[in-house]
Amino acid sequence: MLDVTSAEALLPSYLRDVYSWAYLTPWLAGWLDRQVVVQTILWGNAQRLIGDVLDEIEPGDRVFQAAAVYGDFSRQVAAKIGRRGQLEVRDIAPLQVSLTRRKLSDLPQAHVARGDAADPQEESADVVVCFFLLHEVPDAVKLQVTRAMLELVAPGGRAVFVDYHRPHRFHPLKPLMRRIFAWLEPFATSMWRHEIKDLAGPRGGGFRWRKRTRFGSMYQVVVAERI
Repeated sequence: MLDVTSAEALLPSYLRDVYSWAYLTPWLAGWLDRQVVVQTILWGNAQRLIGDVLDEIEPGDRVFQAAAVYGDFSRQVAAKIGRRGQLEVRDIAPLQVSLTRRKLSDLPQAHVARGDAADPQEESADVVVCFFLLHEVPDAVKLQVTRAMLELVAPGGRAVFVDYHRPHRFHPLKPLMRRIFAWLEPFATSMWRHEIKDLAGPRGGGFRWRKRTRFGSMYQVVVAERI
């Protein structure tokens, strides 16, 4: 079995170089993995955005979650699908797999394993969820992840992408968010320039797309439903 140290040595360089503090540091990850922290980071919009995801999920669905999410996002998804459903969570970081397994350990419908969202190698799912992942990866990986997520969608199913979006021109937090991105989230500003639908490339043609924005257009919820 690959130990945690060896596994982390195989992580993508952007994760080790940019996000080690957030996802690979045990004491800080444990502190960040609380709903109140997520709610604060998203300016009070976390539960509203989670609700948008839950609206796309039905009891009994098989849901694929592309990466671990801090807070109780996964527990809420697992509660929505119920015992007849199945939640598959994948994350490339061993620490995140461990933390997520621990907080979902009492939910038999949830299964957590190590995996790469850019190459998930999974079976199809009724709903594929990508919650605030795209802004954390380089543009080339954004393309890979978006297209890989669409490949997993079963006939009649949907992919749900929630992420940052270009705020309205006079949004009072826009200058601050630009500084935060420059400091902590170097791959995030491209979400202000590109539509998620465009990241899908030719694969997007087999889907019906809809988008809504939240909080002065700072956040977007994009749903791609397989035709």
